[in-house]
Amino acid sequence: MAEMSDTRPAGTARKPRKNRGAPTGQFSLLMSGGEDLSPSPVVAAASLPRRYEYVDAKKSSGATYTPSSLADYLATQLVSEAERILAGSELRILDPALGDGVLVDALLNALEAKTKATVHVTAFETDGTAIKQASEYLRRRHPKISFDIRQGDFLRSLSGTAASARQLQNAFDLIIANPPYVRTQILGAEEARSLAERFGLEGRVDLYHAFLLGMVFGLRPNGMLGVITSNRFMTTRGAGALRSILQSRLELCHVWDLGDTKLFDAAVLPALLVGARAASASERPKASLFTSIYETTATADATQAANVVAILDKDGVFTIKDGRTFTVKQGTLDSGDTPSGLWRLSTDNVRKWIDRVADHTWAPLRALGKVRVGVKTTADRVFIRDDWSCLAGSSRPELLRPLITHHIGRRYRASAVVKQILYPHLVRNGVRVVADLAQYPSAAQYLEQHRATLEARTYVIEAGRRWYEIWVPQDPAAWSQTKLVFRDISDRPMFWIDQEGCVVNGDCYWLTCERPASDDLLWLAAAISNSTFIEQFYDKKFNNKLYAGRRRFITQYVEEFPLPDPESDLSREIIDLARARGALEESPTHEGMEQQIDALVWRAFGFAGPTST
Repeated sequence: MAEMSDTRPAGTARKPRKNRGAPTGQFSLLMSGGEDLSPSPVVAAASLPRRYEYVDAKKSSGATYTPSSLADYLATQLVSEAERILAGSELRILDPALGDGVLVDALLNALEAKTKATVHVTAFETDGTAIKQASEYLRRRHPKISFDIRQGDFLRSLSGTAASARQLQNAFDLIIANPPYVRTQILGAEEARSLAERFGLEGRVDLYHAFLLGMVFGLRPNGMLGVITSNRFMTTRGAGALRSILQSRLELCHVWDLGDTKLFDAAVLPALLVGARAASASERPKASLFTSIYETTATADATQAANVVAILDKDGVFTIKDGRTFTVKQGTLDSGDTPSGLWRLSTDNVRKWIDRVADHTWAPLRALGKVRVGVKTTADRVFIRDDWSCLAGSSRPELLRPLITHHIGRRYRASAVVKQILYPHLVRNGVRVVADLAQYPSAAQYLEQHRATLEARTYVIEAGRRWYEIWVPQDPAAWSQTKLVFRDISDRPMFWIDQEGCVVNGDCYWLTCERPASDDLLWLAAAISNSTFIEQFYDKKFNNKLYAGRRRFITQYVEEFPLPDPESDLSREIIDLARARGALEESPTHEGMEQQIDALVWRAFGFAGPTST
């Protein structure tokens, strides 16, 4: 069962083109909104991306095998939801990424006392050694079961000849899987684009997206699916089409966000999903169960548990034998007002909390302006340095500008800038242009010394750009404006105001205000964004945490941050205090001022103080 890995190779690939057209290939009916899932024309095997051949086989396949305790848990959950299909005379099972066979073994064990049906297992695996070992293991453990274990790629088989593809369509009663987790950076731009076009996906495409759609396509009506996968698809904007399909084609019985449980060696936060192929719209449930588990520093409510799996059905704070403590929450799946909305856990208390915030919201942060990521040079060693001053005066390039990186990020006010960027972009007559190096001889000489490195960025040349351009330069005219800047990843919010005309690096995000009284609004936004209130808002609305409680402050989340009425007395007081805090350098003595701002922010949204719901 080739599974999850989050390896990131050096270098930068071109971004895959977003496919905003109609879905193509045999998945067009799956995406169309109609109920008929009969096969449409298949994609020729020759049009598929090459098998993912890399130096490190584990990186390329996304292989990290499933812990037996988690396999047993998923199999038990799947079988408990599948009672209506266990009474038949025959059961057909699929594992599209067999690996060591632990998931199939767990499922067959769970079925043993639940059905008298004849069981047939079909499995795919690309690793010949894994097939031999898993096949021997499964046949020894389950001698009465019929196995068809194929060395090959499940997705390629789905898109092969019409006859072979139809054998997999609408064919299976139960599917259990931990599909490969291979990120766009590993797949490469062309392979990612091919997957996106064939399966109607947008944005950053991961291989498991296509596997999930393929498995849905393989289910019979009322067939059941149990999957271990990355939790990223639940909370990233680019996976909206996938979420929409899953909710329209499956009765989602239960979703588990396994958060930072570290059940796998790979740096991926896993999730479980159990659902049934919906036979009709009327059969889709109104609410799906949702479980969330993340590590916490809170005090445990109960005695020590054996492991993470042992507390997945509980609700509260629990410590396990290795000393880690987790908060486990039980609720229902909430995807907002649209089928493609982000998936989050909801309870009655959470809904009431969010509604209360909405009642006190003047506008979301995106109303101030567009949230942007910083510049991306794709050749930082050439463009970005902290030792430009060491170069002799005549050889020091022109076009240097101060650069903000996450290293100097602080709350309200950053530390002193230590790096500069050679920024060869200007604005003339309101249009961004590339600097003419003939007018900047020192910069020209310096860049020429690094020409081979810069020209190796072939995607820059292919895009019709000059060899010395920054790949993502953003708007040169905006750097002189007052900006709200913030770190991408942080355990607590870290937002500050830049009034020094700095360029922002790609490890941070930034925003300039397009409204009147812009500075006041940005200081208000900084105060709200740095508060403990926004931490709770983030966790209730998005809950996309990485390891050690770190949150991802990316555009799709931050642009949803609520702002109170800027003309209210509370907001005016918040703005004044935030300005005063921003005028002071970082110091422990300023904690009192930040606590005062924090208390006012809670009051601005209708709360007396931090809440526990």
